[in-house]
Amino acid sequence: MSTPFNKYIESLVEWIIKGCGYISAFIVLLIVLFLFKEGISFVNSSPIEAHYGLFTGKANPVKQLTAVQIKDIFDGKIKTWESLGGSNDPIVTITVNDLEDFFTKEELGPNFEYLSICVNRFLDSIPGSVAFFSERQLSLIGATREIEIKSISLWDFLSGREWFPTAHPASVMGTLPLLLGTLVVSFFAILFALPLGLAAAIYLAEIANPQVRKVLKPIIELLSGIPSVVYGFFGLVIIVPLLQNVFDLPVGETAIAGSILLAIMALPTIITVSEDAIRTTPQAMKEASFALGASHWQTIWKVILPYASSGITAAAILGIGRAIGETMAVLMVTGNAAIMPHSLVQPVRTIPATIAAELGEAAFGGLHFKSLFALACMLFLITLLTNVLVERITMKRKIS
Repeated sequence: MSTPFNKYIESLVEWIIKGCGYISAFIVLLIVLFLFKEGISFVNSSPIEAHYGLFTGKANPVKQLTAVQIKDIFDGKIKTWESLGGSNDPIVTITVNDLEDFFTKEELGPNFEYLSICVNRFLDSIPGSVAFFSERQLSLIGATREIEIKSISLWDFLSGREWFPTAHPASVMGTLPLLLGTLVVSFFAILFALPLGLAAAIYLAEIANPQVRKVLKPIIELLSGIPSVVYGFFGLVIIVPLLQNVFDLPVGETAIAGSILLAIMALPTIITVSEDAIRTTPQAMKEASFALGASHWQTIWKVILPYASSGITAAAILGIGRAIGETMAVLMVTGNAAIMPHSLVQPVRTIPATIAAELGEAAFGGLHFKSLFALACMLFLITLLTNVLVERITMKRKIS
């Protein structure tokens, strides 16, 4: 019998449950907003350190440089200004570390008080010279000027083919190799795992006898609780040497190694969720199918799988999420090379592995730190779009 006290308790419990739900949703929303706030602030930033600049003579016709061009200049890949729209003068670079190669201590002064005069004279006397200094150290005198440096645009960030966030003097942050590496490894992992997982789920739910199911089901569920670093060691010791010998590769840490390992890691989730969904099919529907003359396999294909499609979709989404977001295991077996993937038997680097490997060395609040947040935003959007796509495909199949 309901009493006023019981109604009060029920209302209180109801409000607590609602409050927990609202708080959880609010926390998730705050996390997403913080993630995108940090990631978006990275766009349109300068690729060089704050208060630093590139200086050259006024006779140099080159007015603007990109981060990739700056990196190639200081790496010695670009040797003359002609390829940048300037004259045929050879490029001569000078930084703080090169001062003793060009000037004596007497010329610079005991406390580098003549640094600005020396560098400006150097830039004025050598037509193809370019200097990288702090704007506080170097004041422009006479025939010298500062080169404009192109800011990092969203398109450059997404389409750039080189990822060198710690390059000096300009950071190069092109995420296309990381994006393609993530998509390639994840796609082939799901391509391997989904058919195998669904087949195993059908076997456990409809074909295996109860004794076999009682043994296999706990073992499969136990596999989903193994730490990813353990899977990584397994891949490093077993899968990587095997692929290296089979394909005669110089190194076995490749995209195919990451795909196979991720497929193994996603299998327990796909099998467990799909098997539970298949076993929820009402017995009456199966008996009706048998009564109409359908075989066991026809019943599985025409009745059970369509009925369990929502659960199988959930299994696919969870498997894709596991593949896209996995970090440590992929970091250990894919070679961790930020290069454009042209085949499955070459090293690649994924977005989660990049974040895990570089977050510890990135200065808090710096350009590198914010670029990793931008990578996290990309990973979030990839996962979201993948889930929406799978849901839409499933809904269309249900309607048809």
